[in-house]
Amino acid sequence: MNETKTLYVGMGCFWGAEKKFWQLPGVVETEVGYQGGSAIRPTYREVCTGLTGHAEVVKVVYNPTAVSTRDVLATFWENHDPTQGNRQGNDVGTQYRSAIYWTDTEQELEVLRTLDEFSEVLRAANIGPITTEIAPAEQHTFWPAEEYHQKYLQKNPNGYDCHSSTGHYLPKVATS
Repeated sequence: MNETKTLYVGMGCFWGAEKKFWQLPGVVETEVGYQGGSAIRPTYREVCTGLTGHAEVVKVVYNPTAVSTRDVLATFWENHDPTQGNRQGNDVGTQYRSAIYWTDTEQELEVLRTLDEFSEVLRAANIGPITTEIAPAEQHTFWPAEEYHQKYLQKNPNGYDCHSSTGHYLPKVATS
């Protein structure tokens, strides 16, 4: 049996973000929820007030022999605009901030490496700076979102899918 790894990412509205990851070969499970705030068992309505401090995030469970952490992170960096602060496109509020919560040392190192590399790509394009919140997952409890949010765009194929991007890509090979 293959071991899996889990990474939590916030990149705006979690409906479209989850779809990006469930379509990525090697990802074995996704779940949307709330993370990074102080409220216990928050609801969607509470998170939308901005008072909980939580971001909308996707729990990404992947098989590292089928997809690398770097490729999971490339999907993250390339499919939203990590320079927008507390927003993505027309979605405004702290719950839409860019965030990564890692679960092991290898992920932490890859998060920091890809942050540096993508920052350089954006700097060269006169875009930036990156405002992504980066922290260990153990410091931020993941609270699953309500069932109707899970795989929302699978249930509602024409549903809302707001995703900005910078139009730039993480280099395929480390530049260090």
